[in-house]
Amino acid sequence: MTDEPEKPPKAETDPDPDAAHKRRLFVIIGSVIVLLVAIGALIWWRIARNYESTDDAFIDAHIVHLAPQIAGRVLHVSINDNRRVTEGQALIEIDPSDENVRLAQLRAQVAQAEAQLAEAKAQVEVSQAAYQQSLASATGAAAQATNAARDLDRYRGLTEVMPAAVAAQQNDQAQATAVNLSSQHVAAGKQVAMAKAQGDAANAAVLGAEAQLKAVQAQFDQARLNFGYTLITAPVAGTIAHLTVAVGDYVQAGQEILAIVPFDIWITANFKETQLTLMRPGQKVAIQIDAFPDIQYTGHVDSIERGAGEAFSLLPPENATGNYVKVVQRVPVKILIDGPDTDRALLGPGMSADPNVRVRP
Repeated sequence: MTDEPEKPPKAETDPDPDAAHKRRLFVIIGSVIVLLVAIGALIWWRIARNYESTDDAFIDAHIVHLAPQIAGRVLHVSINDNRRVTEGQALIEIDPSDENVRLAQLRAQVAQAEAQLAEAKAQVEVSQAAYQQSLASATGAAAQATNAARDLDRYRGLTEVMPAAVAAQQNDQAQATAVNLSSQHVAAGKQVAMAKAQGDAANAAVLGAEAQLKAVQAQFDQARLNFGYTLITAPVAGTIAHLTVAVGDYVQAGQEILAIVPFDIWITANFKETQLTLMRPGQKVAIQIDAFPDIQYTGHVDSIERGAGEAFSLLPPENATGNYVKVVQRVPVKILIDGPDTDRALLGPGMSADPNVRVRP
């Protein structure tokens, strides 16, 4: 049995140079990607920290709800749904027949009250003349009574000194004359008092006639206002919405028949209270409207409401009772949309918006 020659030991195999190169390339690429992601995240953070945004926002406006101030049948409707109107434009006419009759009736009552007032004033002048006449008569009667009384005193004095110088008939006549003229003086005084009372009554009648005229005039003015209410006009410029009336309908006073959405709109954005630290009025806002994603609107912060939304709710929370759980509150922020009215023509209350406020320059 012959011995086989010994085999030389196998040399260790060297690693694949391509695999090592791939590993190094993968590490380098991975490191670059991580570095780029970190740089991108840093850049994004530095940019994003300059803005505050929310999706809890919607378009808002002071919608004008119109209702007639008188009841009546609709005679004419000169507008239609979703049509633009200008301030003062005629919208709806209510049948004015009843108001015309009422206005004519009160116009006649005003004329009658004016005639009664003129008559009362004329009676005052008559009473004043009668009073002056009675006053003059009373003055004359007083003078005559005084003179007669003096004559009587003289006759009595002379009779006491020289009884034969004055006849008894003369004394009696002088006494009768004094008594008669004194009575006339008293009667004239009563006539003066009566004339004064009649004058006071005439003045009171004038006051009553003036009051009656004012009352009727007020009713006439109200009827004239009601006649003006038969034509309903647009108080503001805007777009007709929610029109619920047609020709021939009978409407009641206070019944809402249409609404006008004015062109003056804004965005109410409910930001978290933690987002308001740097937010101030005047800051620029980029606005995205969900209904028009291809249009970029711009605006600015107009004001920040002083208080969270829950504080103005129907049943505000009472944190002093029960268990308190702190939650982040939302505060309404009013954002005005820049640009002419034509840029906001398609925007209406209730549409969703996404405002992005730049809080750092």
